Amino acid sequence: MATPAEQWVLVEMVQALYEAPAYHLILEGILILWIIRLLFSKTYKLQERSDLTIKEKEELIEEWQPEPLVPPVSKDHPALNYNIVSGPPSHKIVVNGKECINFASFNFLGLLDNPRVKAAALASLKKYGVGTCGPRGFYGTFDVHLDLEERLAKFMKTEEAIIYSYGFSTIASAIPAYSKRGDIIFVDRAACFAIQKGLQASRSDIKLFNHNDVADLEQLLKEQEIEDQKNPRKARVTRRFIVVEGLYMNTGSICPLPELVKLKYKYKARIFLEESLSFGVLGEHGRGVTEHYGISIDDIDLISANMENSLASIGGFCCGRSFVIDHQRLSGQGYCFSASLPPLLAAAAIEALNIMEENPDIFAILKKKCQQIHKALQGISGLKVVGESFSPAFHLQLEDSTGSREKDVKLLQEIISQCMDKSIALTQACYLEKEEKCLPPPSIRVVVTVEQTEEELERAASTIKEVAQAVLL
Repeated sequence: MATPAEQWVLVEMVQALYEAPAYHLILEGILILWIIRLLFSKTYKLQERSDLTIKEKEELIEEWQPEPLVPPVSKDHPALNYNIVSGPPSHKIVVNGKECINFASFNFLGLLDNPRVKAAALASLKKYGVGTCGPRGFYGTFDVHLDLEERLAKFMKTEEAIIYSYGFSTIASAIPAYSKRGDIIFVDRAACFAIQKGLQASRSDIKLFNHNDVADLEQLLKEQEIEDQKNPRKARVTRRFIVVEGLYMNTGSICPLPELVKLKYKYKARIFLEESLSFGVLGEHGRGVTEHYGISIDDIDLISANMENSLASIGGFCCGRSFVIDHQRLSGQGYCFSASLPPLLAAAAIEALNIMEENPDIFAILKKKCQQIHKALQGISGLKVVGESFSPAFHLQLEDSTGSREKDVKLLQEIISQCMDKSIALTQACYLEKEEKCLPPPSIRVVVTVEQTEEELERAASTIKEVAQAVLL
């Protein structure tokens, strides 16, 4: 027999049933009927099948063609027909057995074949061996790595620096180390591919602004500010980053850093500055775009650069405040999971830094030579010069496209081939066309170094003009 308490509960349930609105009862009834149907109905239907004969199976197998693993590539694709270099790619370069003046390698300060740099690398090779065979956290940290990090931090006048064993992975690892899903990154449309890979790995919300267009960037920041006001709780935990290059690899132009710093403080964002082209090039002492503009390096949250251009070594580095850099030692993918930089390359980079500090005039010499060839290349019929006059890497683009990227590439390659026949080594800027966020137009990249003489610069300019007129007219 039910207890008084149980009877009371039953009475309450019946009373609630009578008091419930009609639509509520109808909805519950429909749900109960749906559950009963699911329980007693078949979850699938047996399809009628007809067994194939062995002959029919063999015919079907013979007809089936698998999808290709990769799309077909023409045998004359430039990537499959590369030039072979014999000897060091320094001032003079031997390409396919022919000696040329090198306007293709990023050896800006001419340190690649420097006797002091080679001696330092050789001494390190004898002491440490060839490689490290382990990441920094697993017996891959050598004393020479710590020496290089200390020297880089001192040179850049920052609290700390961290080195990576591969230049491309430096900024590609640094961005996702800080920016995560839900954060917002404002990035220039002309950003290099390494930055693009870092953005992809971060899984953050990416907002592209027009190249070097401060007004467009501020418009995006204002729009985000309005969005933040709608959800202040989310806005408090959302981090905002501005990612730019000092000198852009794809355009040779310099970023408007003073205006960017103003926007940083106005809209409470952080600035990441990629200086692979501007480090060892801009500024009185080669410290990059911050020194060029006279901006305090403390205004920049993170600076990254590779050591494969001005320092003529391998790898890259990031520098900034200690707490910012230490975070990368825990979450920088390229730092944590790649074998550390071979000691001989770290020693070479240290010696290159020594030479840079001992010869501050070298940066003014490089700037003068950049301006000389930049001026000499003006007025080429059919070609236009793209990039700053002080950039050691700039582009020659077609004034008028043929309407076909493939044809444009072939025209420029013909100019490069004919220049090489005349002992001037140039290269075409190459891109992964299907993966680039904003694919730049085809171009010839011209690289200037301190080793090139005034006569060689004039000769290169006149050769390019002569060949371009023959090919394009």
